[in-house]
Amino acid sequence: MAHEHILIVEDEKKIAELLRDYLVGAGFEVSWHDSGGQVVKLVRKSPPTLILLDIMLPDMDGKDICREIRKFSNIPIMMITAKAEEVDRLVGLELGADDYICKPFSPREVVARVKAVLRRIASPGKVPDNLVFGDLTVDESAHRASVGKEILDLTPSEFNLLKVLMTHPDRVFTRSELMDKVQGYQFEGYDRTIDTHIKNLRKKISEKLPDRKIIRTVYGVGYKLRFE
Repeated sequence: MAHEHILIVEDEKKIAELLRDYLVGAGFEVSWHDSGGQVVKLVRKSPPTLILLDIMLPDMDGKDICREIRKFSNIPIMMITAKAEEVDRLVGLELGADDYICKPFSPREVVARVKAVLRRIASPGKVPDNLVFGDLTVDESAHRASVGKEILDLTPSEFNLLKVLMTHPDRVFTRSELMDKVQGYQFEGYDRTIDTHIKNLRKKISEKLPDRKIIRTVYGVGYKLRFE
């Protein structure tokens, strides 16, 4: 993990130090910023492997930072939020965050979830290099999804979600299956996260194929891929 750099953006010193100590203990290189003003510029200049990003920050809101980073990078972003702030969590996911951590949290769980995200990126699983479904193509080796010749600008979670759905078109995947296959872990409230990632993925595909409905909801069960 010597080259895996975690950037913590958190204004509460005790929380940041707790996260830093556990992540360093797990073998990660860690840096910490207590305000949001310089984070976007820093990420442009020296991209970390993953960002732990608090929502409430001085100088620049975490949601605004996430929005700006997603304009030029798909680096995994895990939002840090208070448990009561469900609206903020969902907004963060809609802006392109891959996951969220609720305060108060277990630092061991945070480390486990950071490892799961990085493991998922490093070892995407045994699937064909190219998956094709209608106008959609997923190139696993290049980590690229496209509609025709147009590239889909997907976050890591959105890319993996599309990849899973494309492995078995017309098969219904339950939310629990998608939790396991896309995130690599389950926790309370993740149903809403899957729904938000699906919403984002649908929006990005519909921008390229406005007349086609591809990701179908099977109410009470889950989702499947199908051209309609």
